[in-house]
Amino acid sequence: MGRDDSALVRGNLLLEAVEGMDRPLFVLDEDWLFAYVNPAGARVLDRTVGDLLGRGVWVEFPEAVGGPFEQLYRSVRSSGRPGSTEAWFDPLQKWFRADAFLTDAGLVVSYDDVTARRRADEERVAAVAAREQAAAEAARAGREAEEAARHLMLLGDINLAMTSTYDTDEAVQRFAERVVPELADWCIVSVIDPDGTRRDVGRAHRDPALAPDMHRYADLRVATNDVTAPVPRMLREPAPLVYPELTPEIVESMVPDAAAREVLAPLRPAAAAAFPLLARGEVIGGFTLVNGPDRGAHTPVELRTAQIASRRAALALDNARLVSLNHQVAERLQLSLLSPPVQPDNLELAVRYRPATQGVSIGGDWYDAFLQPDGDTVLVIGDVMGHDIEAAAAMGQIKTLVRAIAFDRQEEPAGLLTRVDHALVGLAVPAMATAMVCRMEQDEAERAAGVRRLHWASAGHPDAMLLMPDGRVEDLSAPVGPPLGIGWLGTRSDGEALLPDGSTLLLFTDGLFERRGLPLDDGRAQVRALLESSDGLTLTALCDRLLTEMLGEGVEDDVAVLAVRMHPRDVDRPAEAGPQVLPQPFA
Repeated sequence: MGRDDSALVRGNLLLEAVEGMDRPLFVLDEDWLFAYVNPAGARVLDRTVGDLLGRGVWVEFPEAVGGPFEQLYRSVRSSGRPGSTEAWFDPLQKWFRADAFLTDAGLVVSYDDVTARRRADEERVAAVAAREQAAAEAARAGREAEEAARHLMLLGDINLAMTSTYDTDEAVQRFAERVVPELADWCIVSVIDPDGTRRDVGRAHRDPALAPDMHRYADLRVATNDVTAPVPRMLREPAPLVYPELTPEIVESMVPDAAAREVLAPLRPAAAAAFPLLARGEVIGGFTLVNGPDRGAHTPVELRTAQIASRRAALALDNARLVSLNHQVAERLQLSLLSPPVQPDNLELAVRYRPATQGVSIGGDWYDAFLQPDGDTVLVIGDVMGHDIEAAAAMGQIKTLVRAIAFDRQEEPAGLLTRVDHALVGLAVPAMATAMVCRMEQDEAERAAGVRRLHWASAGHPDAMLLMPDGRVEDLSAPVGPPLGIGWLGTRSDGEALLPDGSTLLLFTDGLFERRGLPLDDGRAQVRALLESSDGLTLTALCDRLLTEMLGEGVEDDVAVLAVRMHPRDVDRPAEAGPQVLPQPFA
């Protein structure tokens, strides 16, 4: 038997061996013709065995030409080494895994339809990817929700911080401190004063070590900014300006001054955004957010939050400015109602007024000092109920009535208070007030003795105090009548005392010593102790100390103080008393 016959025998034996195989299989001869196909193989290929035997594989399945299956078959035939591949066969819309090896009978190809497995794998991979994507989306949503919550809290904090002060500089400083580092590495806030002057007053940096550099740059910025810089541009054309990247060329164009750029250099500005502060159609300032290179450009969320913050800050700042202006107007109105005291002979008079820190800075407390036609000095201290505009208006009327009646009648303080009380009721002035009226007299004998005579009467007002030359403090007590404004028909009484040269008379309203939670006697005791320890102070220093130590930074009620120091009449008016001040008829 020859070699070819032996090969034929081996081939026939192979075909007999694989005839009953369940796995799909076919054999291709040297001409790529189907030499054998088992029934399972024909079914998988959607053919019959008769359809394929003797037919060319590339003719029956031309779509395989050039694809991975042809590459596998030719590679195995040329190398003699078995191989496998797994690929999609589009005509049958199936995935196949093919294993091929070379035999004497031809190229044997066994294969399986792995479409179901591949789809299961793809679904599993897709499910894993979907879970990973869902987890990533959840994490992203969590980060966004956390950031949104932080920004929402920031906006609320800005609103609370800025509306809790009427000091505009303090308000913008609080703003700068809130937005850093949430919205930027550092921030400078500019305000436009009523005269048009721009000031860069709100400043904050996340790195304390770089704060001095920021302050040095901010001190130079107004004077060295070019017209193309963010703040000047923004103030001319009020709209946000965003610079995602600050190149050296952009920085140089904005800050042409070399010295300012040298100060700016350590801050390494890499991105900036500027927002105007617009209130009621007026530009009242703006702020600049700057990031270093590590942080980079501002995100859209940061810019959106900054724009919302600019609106809230502008409204809060404008309200603070209006309140501050109202306070200034109120204080000027109050002071216009409070006449400057006279400074007769060798009497030195000092006055102080402090409005309540809550609400409008105007109220019903007043002081007054004037001369009667006979030259005697009249002192008045009073307190209209309330500390608002209505109380101030009533105070103006009561003060005028006291002055007019006192100047016309020249009677004792008790009679004066009775007339004022009846006038208030008769003129329907809707007010009630406490008041103390004092009249200071001195005849030749009293002048020679170095004393002055004081008559006083009180309409529900706190007693005055007298600091004696030896440092003792006396309360000037007398029968106290009811407040003014009720038309009391009873009798009011005067008190009388001698005031030696060198003594100091102190009249004050109850706001000086009355505190919530503090008994009135304890409050007066504090005033008395301060007077006792103030012997030797000038009158102005004494008044200042009283207000500083009794009131501190906060005032719960309006406070008026009138102090009189008795200098000797037989010497020239002392320098510390200041010049003599008299109304025109007495000058």
